[in-house]
Amino acid sequence: MQLELRHLLAIRRIAEAGSLGMAARRLGVSQPALSAQLKRIERAFGGELFLRGPLGMEPTQLGRFVLTRARQVLSEMDSLGAEARGLATGGPLRMGCTLLVLIDDFLHRTDIMTASPELTVDIGFSVTMLIRALAAGQYDAVLYGEVNDHRVALPDNSEARTVVAREPFCVRLSAAHPLASRDVVSLADLAGEKWLAQAEDDDGGPEALAAACAQAGFSPRLRYRITDRKLCHELVAAGRAIALTQPTASAAPGTVLCPLARTPLTGRIRLAWNRSTVTSGQAELLHRAATLSYLASVDTNPFHRRWWDAHPALHTALD
Repeated sequence: MQLELRHLLAIRRIAEAGSLGMAARRLGVSQPALSAQLKRIERAFGGELFLRGPLGMEPTQLGRFVLTRARQVLSEMDSLGAEARGLATGGPLRMGCTLLVLIDDFLHRTDIMTASPELTVDIGFSVTMLIRALAAGQYDAVLYGEVNDHRVALPDNSEARTVVAREPFCVRLSAAHPLASRDVVSLADLAGEKWLAQAEDDDGGPEALAAACAQAGFSPRLRYRITDRKLCHELVAAGRAIALTQPTASAAPGTVLCPLARTPLTGRIRLAWNRSTVTSGQAELLHRAATLSYLASVDTNPFHRRWWDAHPALHTALD
């Protein structure tokens, strides 16, 4: 088998994730397919690259050597893509983002179009993949979220700015749910529920939800992993699941949004951009558009307006 860059990326992704299952999700392939690919890669290198250990998939001595060289090669390719993009002129400003609820309004902020002759936006569900695409020059900027204390590692050729420093996650319930009429819902009251698994599994969300639920005395049952918002809302409305969501999320037929008591889960919204392809003026416009979009969404739900007004220190970053 002739080795290709995708094989080096697979090796690196397995090492970062620590498991074949997680790595497969981030690569967008099935776990059996990735396992078979790893076996072919190992045959090409002449030995095992990973062994299962107490912490998951751990690289062997050969694996550590290959990983070091693989990271060097991938880093060089990232730099090549970014530098080549920086020399090109007249192209569109390309942006990637996770499925944040503010993106709908962001796309209508026409002042951002003055930053480039054209703006293209792709929706992604993996923060890791968005950041890698930013490093490789496939995107000029990315808008993404982080949950609780999780911090996304950014490439050397990028810069980042916080759009929203902290917002409280809430829960979407069926309008017929016994807790739907409450002003505030305790996480412990949701112990027996089936949860919609978050589409973005590398923003710290799953770990934060598991830790918060453990603190409340139970382990969450993650039932579905669906990226289509309409289908998610239909499942919740039917009472088949509940979902963690941003406090600026819009209403959906048959569902209600309830804040969580004592704010066990919070999110942060960040904008990162490639310094080689985005000017400071363009970055400022992007940040301004994201900021205005968020401010316009604060009144979507009265409970979030009350929370927002009670935390004026958070407003500074949005001035």
